[in-house]
Amino acid sequence: MFSGIIENKGTVVEFLKLKDYRLGISTDLNYSSVKKGSSVSCNGVCLTVLSKKKISKSTVLYFDVSGETVNCTNFSEISVGDTINIEKSLRVGDEISGHFVFGHVDDTAKLLSIKKIGGSHELKIKISKNVQKYVAKKGSISLNGVSLTINNVKNDQISLNIISYTWNKTNFKKLKVGDRINLEVDMLARYVTQNH
Repeated sequence: MFSGIIENKGTVVEFLKLKDYRLGISTDLNYSSVKKGSSVSCNGVCLTVLSKKKISKSTVLYFDVSGETVNCTNFSEISVGDTINIEKSLRVGDEISGHFVFGHVDDTAKLLSIKKIGGSHELKIKISKNVQKYVAKKGSISLNGVSLTINNVKNDQISLNIISYTWNKTNFKKLKVGDRINLEVDMLARYVTQNH
């Protein structure tokens, strides 16, 4: 489980199709702070550390990724050199500044526009019918693993405001119109909706 507060980014150094896929990400995470078998959110996808190695001042983490995960996320468009949002899993007692993010991506959403407003950026995103019933104005959502609040909902579009801190701490500033973004709905919204 994660909070959606991104403190680290990584760079894809390897993405190979083997029996499944092998993903290697170079990060600034402390080498000893991540163990083999640890859960790490990579662009909002919960992955298990298969192995790690230290190269200079960087920690390179390796993950096995199933074909199903690649097909259901924006990993289908991943390339060496891409920037990935990284979050280590929560520990009991950690501060939860965002909302509970499980790392189970529900869908991908298409970025329709980026508009700079003062020091912030407004993103407009097209969502599928599958997730429309789980989104609401002022509700929580996770995009590429980042916990965000929805500003507005209009049919199949949502808008969100990204403050400059989040813009600079995540891979959002590398987004381009048309990009696919990993989306996870708020678990509370899912349970409330399914019980009605």
